[in-house]
Amino acid sequence: MTLTMRPATRAELPAIVALLWDDETARHREDPREPLDPRYLAAFDAIAADPNQILVAAERDGRLVGTMQLSFLPGLSFRGAWRMQIEAVRIARDVRGQRLGEQMIRWAVDQARARDCKLIQLTSTATRTAAHRFYARLGFVQSHVGMKLHLRD
Repeated sequence: MTLTMRPATRAELPAIVALLWDDETARHREDPREPLDPRYLAAFDAIAADPNQILVAAERDGRLVGTMQLSFLPGLSFRGAWRMQIEAVRIARDVRGQRLGEQMIRWAVDQARARDCKLIQLTSTATRTAAHRFYARLGFVQSHVGMKLHLRD
């Protein structure tokens, strides 16, 4: 049950938005109805145009079953080291529990190593304790307290 990870295409955007929506923490903020909100299209175009961003499509047997966004960030900390930010990791509901997320994260770690990143960071909603256990099993440690300021809807 190997996954193929690659940059997502614009044609896959409706399926990716549906994956984002199919999460208990995101149903109130995502809208998978078609036609898609033009803001999704603009965001996709910006991500696709930026060499430090990858919107990942995880495919198995020709079907999109997962997604995540990888952002490569320069910084002055750690003597000017780069870091990777992992966001919006999602697996299709009917294939959860098959270790596909583990394959995705391990692939992301390989991408960070290939770009000589010093560290990988991610955030997870505080109530998602199963996700926290998943990331801990893969070697991530809770090291910081995250905060957000929502500016508008």
